[in-house]
Amino acid sequence: MTVKPVIAVWMLIAAMLGPASLASAAPALDLRGYTDDAGALTVLHGGDSADPYFAMQALLLAHENGMDISAPAEKFANWLVPRQKPDGTFDRFCRGADKKWVSCKTADADDSLLAIWMKLLETMPAQLNKNPAWQKSYEISKKSLEHLYQPSRGIYMVSPVYLHGLFMDNLEVWSLKAHLKSSQRTAEADKLAKGIQNTFWDPVNKRFMVSTQLEQRSQKPAFYPDHVAQIFPLLVEFPLLPAEAGMYYRNWMRAHRADWLRQSETDYPWGLLAVLALRQNDKTSARCWLREASPLRHSARWVITDETAYQIVAGKGLTAAAKNTSCG
Repeated sequence: MTVKPVIAVWMLIAAMLGPASLASAAPALDLRGYTDDAGALTVLHGGDSADPYFAMQALLLAHENGMDISAPAEKFANWLVPRQKPDGTFDRFCRGADKKWVSCKTADADDSLLAIWMKLLETMPAQLNKNPAWQKSYEISKKSLEHLYQPSRGIYMVSPVYLHGLFMDNLEVWSLKAHLKSSQRTAEADKLAKGIQNTFWDPVNKRFMVSTQLEQRSQKPAFYPDHVAQIFPLLVEFPLLPAEAGMYYRNWMRAHRADWLRQSETDYPWGLLAVLALRQNDKTSARCWLREASPLRHSARWVITDETAYQIVAGKGLTAAAKNTSCG
């Protein structure tokens, strides 16, 4: 099967970025307990629920932080491709008593899921080049995503059913367009960045709105989605911030670090933010996260993304903060 021009361009760019042999020197992401022989990746350790979004989020987080994901990523892609729906979208899956995976829920959002699926495939250009099924999946995903574009706002809608836009979803679509440097992709990323800024930035309250839904504006802000949404641009390195990135990060942590670290008491511990802390050279916050969150490891409140975050942070030699360390 002939490689489509849009795929061929970024495959050439990816090949120029560096030899594949570099992956062999990187620490390998260990997902034992989160994967099965077929390549499915579960949300929880030993769980019976497979949400492609969390699986791809974890794989991309590891890849973008220098880990080798080649083995689980290729197996997961081979598992998921046959389960893609004819319109390009994906469901969530449950495993029954017979250990077979069946579609059991629709995805939370089509736009972000399609974007990170394409981005994951782009991390494996050699496999994509030789795999017609992967190429077909990439092309149908691209078409499905573009059907969600809303020209009047310059952003992407959640799905054909839910005709509103979400801030964090659009940042993930932007990340797809921005991570490979070509003239077309850069132009698309710049256009979307402006649409995101114009649609979601609230100049009166000096914060990003989480949704285009009017009812969202009157609700009391919560840690998720409201406060997480404010820091999410740094996770994808979105450039249009109201302040310099380091200052923006420090301001957020001053206001919300204690709340973040308390999430492990009642919710999931948000390991994504520990990785961000590490990127910002905020080792104190990352070590505080290890102290507060590590006891949850592999529990019902520890998702595959938290496991990936743990391996990234611990892999950099960080240890949990001492008991007497102030993490408030």
